Order: sequence, then structure tokens, then C-alpha cells
Amino acid sequence: MPHLLGLSLALSAALTGTPVQVAPVAPTQTMPQAQTVKEYVSTYFADAPVMAAIAYCESRNRQYDTDGSIFRGIVNSKDVGVMQINEYYHSDTAAKLGLDLFTLQGNTAYARYLYEKEGVQPWSSSQPCWGKTAAAKAALALAK
Repeated sequence: MPHLLGLSLALSAALTGTPVQVAPVAPTQTMPQAQTVKEYVSTYFADAPVMAAIAYCESRNRQYDTDGSIFRGIVNSKDVGVMQINEYYHSDTAAKLGLDLFTLQGNTAYARYLYEKEGVQPWSSSQPCWGKTAAAKAALALAK
């Protein structure tokens, strides 16, 4: 309906030659500030900081490439998103859980599912990077 009113005012102004004055609309609420992928991951995994370290090592905190496509692994193109979840092995389970690995929320939620089920083992290939962090040392100590 607001679009029809705007169209009517514009047509009226065009036909009569009289400019239409419209008062500006004040925003009703403040929009939340945008988060970076790194901020989202750090907040989402606040209770498991090793996962934030893993996200950095796996993808440098990238969910998407600069062209907007999903970020894919360099070694294995089936690894997708910030947590580099392998589509071949995990897409069916993710779908059954109602998670979309191509979204930041779905990718991190599935990573949490894996972490709770298997710990850091699914990301063992990048352990030389994240294994040096204090968060990783604490998580590995708890796993023993």
C-alpha cells in the first residue's frame, strides 16, 4: 500500500507540475551493527575458543569468496565455508539436521555438531596451525 501512495503522489506531481512535499520518515529502531565473520565465529564459539582458532586456520575466517561464491578449500574443493566442512562426507547429515553448509549459520552449527560428537579430530589436518594456540592446548588437555 505505501508503494501505491508513493506512485499516486509521483503521478499527481508529474501531471499537475506541482512538486509534492513528503516529510522524511524517522527510523523506528536502530539496526544492529554488522558483524564480521571472525566476530560471528568468536561469539558463536565463545564456549569453545579452539573452534575460532580452527576457523582462522581453515579459511582465514572466510565463508564466501570475493565474488560472493562459497569459499572452497584449496587442497580439497569439497571443503566449504568458514569451517571447511567437506560436502562429500557431511552434506547428507547436515541436510537431515536442517543445516545449510553454504550459510555462515549452517556451517558453524554443523561444525558445533561435529565438535560435540568428535572433538577437534575432523580438523586434524590443520592442527599444525591451530594446535599452537592456548585455546587448542586447553581443549586437547580436556579431551584426554
